[in-house]
Amino acid sequence: MGKPIVYGADFSVYVRIVRLALEEKGIDYELVPVDVFASEGIPAWYLEHHPFGRIPAFEHDGFRLFEASAIASYVDEAFDGPALQPTDARARATMNQIIGMLDAYAYRAMVWDVAVERLENTPPDEALIASGLRQADTVLSVLTALKSEGPWLLGSQLTLADLHAAPVIGYFLKVAEGRELLATFPEIRDWWARIAGRASFARTEKAD
Repeated sequence: MGKPIVYGADFSVYVRIVRLALEEKGIDYELVPVDVFASEGIPAWYLEHHPFGRIPAFEHDGFRLFEASAIASYVDEAFDGPALQPTDARARATMNQIIGMLDAYAYRAMVWDVAVERLENTPPDEALIASGLRQADTVLSVLTALKSEGPWLLGSQLTLADLHAAPVIGYFLKVAEGRELLATFPEIRDWWARIAGRASFARTEKAD
């Protein structure tokens, strides 16, 4: 099989989710830069890969996908390497629940409303940050409740749930409020230390 191609930017949370899956499977891939925030707009050619102009998009031997969770699942199932999804129906459902929760409730609040707002806007919208932190507190509470006993969110097996959560929480921790809140959730704090220490996480860190 040919080398898979990931289209997107190295600063993107969702591009990193896909890259983490590829790294954990030990798959060589190409990252084609796409800046959807460019002043000249989204490149016209890219809309053939993602009709909504978001990132990432993915291509492998002529097969195209968009949406990070779909791409990560394909990567796990199409390539050799350690399994990143549980075989047990309930564990797999919990994995998908965590991924869905992160997409619906964590990403906007933790990344945009807290981290990006604090880092990029002058002056930042303090009310928006406060609202984002309240949502983040709920997310971390639910993650704690859903986490199985063991090193990873689903117990002894590293899964796509871990790879989905890590970039979201990693971005949240770029600001002091995020670090302070995570410190109040010791199980997730310890999980974070383990996932952040993996070689895949270091290899997908945005270069300065």
